Amino acid sequence: MTIVDSIILGVIEGFTEFLPISSTGHLILVSNLLGLEQTAAHKTFEVSIQLGSILAVLFLFSQKLLVNKTLWLKIVVAFLPTAVFGFLFYKTIKALFGIETVAIMLIIGGVIFLIIEYFRRNHDESKDKTVDELSIKESLMIGFFQTFSMIPGTSRSGATMIGGLFAGLSRKSAAEFSFLLAIPTMFIATAYDLFKNRNELVVDDYSLLAVGFTMAFLVAFVTVKSMMKFLTTHTFVTFGIYRIAVGAVFLYYM
Repeated sequence: MTIVDSIILGVIEGFTEFLPISSTGHLILVSNLLGLEQTAAHKTFEVSIQLGSILAVLFLFSQKLLVNKTLWLKIVVAFLPTAVFGFLFYKTIKALFGIETVAIMLIIGGVIFLIIEYFRRNHDESKDKTVDELSIKESLMIGFFQTFSMIPGTSRSGATMIGGLFAGLSRKSAAEFSFLLAIPTMFIATAYDLFKNRNELVVDDYSLLAVGFTMAFLVAFVTVKSMMKFLTTHTFVTFGIYRIAVGAVFLYYM
């Protein structure tokens, strides 16, 4: 991997992590286009630069997290299903990584988004909840939706945003809770992965990690702010169509 590769992957990570289009899937696909082998060290690099994206969310929502203690409880409760499933099925999840799986799940997720938006076309958005109105039980339900994102190509953001919509949140609030839930989920997943693969990284990798981390932070910061603004006036249809198109292209050229 070169410095240019790490910049590209950092940008891809930061841009796709908080959009419902699968950051892991895009990293796998772009890595293949760059001719980078999916070695244990490379996979650990991809997981590690997610820390930059996490930091961006912490920075953007720090004030809300500091003053709202109940919000932390909702986040922790929503994280629990993923913590249990991730610990029990770590090796199985790792074995699923591959272009075909990613492409298929991109298409399936895209179709689900289109179906949801079809049935929401006459929905009274004035009845939608905010994150503050979300119950503990509903938070747990969103957490179970997040477990589906363990399948590469599903998208953690996509799964939790869909869960948020089913919980009665507005699109913007569903995205907000998804971003907040990413903090413990991504941080612990990254830390666990680094621990499991601590012998795979060599000294030279850390300079590339620093570059990828920085790019992921900067791009994620802009993306999260833009996404929150976008969902005040738009639906998830765009993301559904995009997922289907990207998945189809990669299935065709595989």
